[in-house]
Amino acid sequence: MHDMGILWLRVATVLYGVGLLHAMAVLLRRKSGFLKYALFAFQAGVVLHLVAIVELTLEIGHLPVDNFFECATVCAFLIAVLFLFVYWRYDFASLSVCIFPLVFVMTQVGAMQTPMLSWPSPSVRSAWLLLHVMMILSGYAALLLTAVASVFYLIQERQLKMKKGVKLFSRLPPLGTLDNLITNSMGFGFVFITLGVIAGSTWASIESGTAWIKDPRIALAFITWGFYLTMVFLRATAGWRGRKAALMAVAVLCCSALTWAAHVGLRQMLAK
Repeated sequence: MHDMGILWLRVATVLYGVGLLHAMAVLLRRKSGFLKYALFAFQAGVVLHLVAIVELTLEIGHLPVDNFFECATVCAFLIAVLFLFVYWRYDFASLSVCIFPLVFVMTQVGAMQTPMLSWPSPSVRSAWLLLHVMMILSGYAALLLTAVASVFYLIQERQLKMKKGVKLFSRLPPLGTLDNLITNSMGFGFVFITLGVIAGSTWASIESGTAWIKDPRIALAFITWGFYLTMVFLRATAGWRGRKAALMAVAVLCCSALTWAAHVGLRQMLAK
């Protein structure tokens, strides 16, 4: 990819990062965050994203869709433009909780087609990988709490409908408390896993250039993150509660368990 195109794409990624921070603030605080500033940065990112695509098109003579990185770049741009149209036409601000992280991650992946610099030292390499692992584990812990709380929510809801309870579950918290726990743990889990995915993909790009994208374990990690993003989106915008939310949380937890099982080889890397 042309150097100038990559430069503009990486600057666009930084600007999209403001939107990512807004989405995290909404999930953690359940408030509007700083949507006005995030939208301004997002719009500037879209402009520079277009500049990057034009630069590449002029360089290679056709639309850049020759490989996964280029397709991710173009697809992220189209999603960003579509979101801006929907927001302008329908004032659908809550959609930003899903779109901002998605566009950021896809653009970041697209910007990694050109290999990054090497590690300055082995200690930095190991520390970065350890940080990635700790964030992912923290996210998994929060996801586990979300799944358990969702199951307890279903049990408590069923007991209230039947107007009789099982002694084993007689001391479960009220539905409102469980729902609040689900929302908070889901938000924290998504934030940690998103940061872990960003750190992990950056580490892999520096470690192995462009070869990392062909690793099926990486694909599984992004699929898991995508499921988590879908769960957060459905709860934040469609108001998923009860059985649907519980089943979705359990499904994402199972997918996360498979992802972690596929990455147990990280322990050998840490030992280097």
